[in-house]
Amino acid sequence: MKIEAQAALVTGGASGLGEATARELARLGAKVAVLDRNLERARQVAAEIGGTAYACDITDTASVEAALDAAAAAHGPARILMNVAGIGSAKRIVGKDGQAAPLEDFARVIHVNLLGTYNISRLFAARCAKLDPLDGGERGVMVFTASVAAFDGQVGQQAYSASKGGLVGMTLPMARDLAQHGIRVCTVAPGIFATPLLLELPEPVQQSLAASIPFPPRLGKPSEFAELACHIVTNGHLNGEVIRLDGALRMAPR
Repeated sequence: MKIEAQAALVTGGASGLGEATARELARLGAKVAVLDRNLERARQVAAEIGGTAYACDITDTASVEAALDAAAAAHGPARILMNVAGIGSAKRIVGKDGQAAPLEDFARVIHVNLLGTYNISRLFAARCAKLDPLDGGERGVMVFTASVAAFDGQVGQQAYSASKGGLVGMTLPMARDLAQHGIRVCTVAPGIFATPLLLELPEPVQQSLAASIPFPPRLGKPSEFAELACHIVTNGHLNGEVIRLDGALRMAPR
C-alpha cells in the first residue's frame, strides 16, 4: 500500500515511538491522526506535522469510537493503524516483604497493552473491511508494538512480558482472520530504544544498556522503529509476521 494520501491512525502518538511513527507517516504524505490520552501533547505533535489529534483511551470502546469517527470526518476512512500505545511495569511476583504482587498491577498492564490493542484493532478492522479494495485487493494494514520482553522477559516483567507475548501470539491468527477482508497484520518487537522515558535514566545507565547490544552498540532510534513500521505498510507481502528490531540483543535475566 502506498502511504501517500492515506488516512492513518497512531495510538500513543504523542511521544516516543508513537510520535516518531506519526512524524514518519506525515513525511511520507499520510493524513495522520494522533491518538493519545495526553491530548495537549498530541495536539502539539499534530500541529507540527499537519495532522489532527484526538483524546483516546484504547481500553474504552466509546473513547475509541469517538476518536475514529472524528478522524474519519477530518481525513476520510483510515486504512493504516499503528498500535503503539502501551504501559510498562516491573514488579517481582514475591516482594522482599514476602507478600505476593497485587493482582491489580498485573491486570492493569494486560488491560492496556493487550486488551486495549485488541479493542481498537477490532473496531478499526470492522470499518476497514467495508472500504473498497485497493490494487491487489488490499484494504488496510495494522501494526502492533510488542517488545523483546515477549521473548526475553527479565526478572519482574511477568505482566509486561505476558502482555507483549499476547500481541505476538495474536499476530498470525488475526492476519489469517482478516485475510478475507484484505487487511494485513504485523508486529514489531523493539529492543532498547532512546525514548523520552529511557533518556531520563542516568547517563551511565544508558551507556550500560547501549553496551549490551551486540551491534550497533547503541540505543535504538525511534526513527528506526518508525521506518520499519512504515515499510510494513508499503511491503504488501509482509503479513502475519513478528519482526525483532534490537541489534541482535538478547536480554539477560536482570
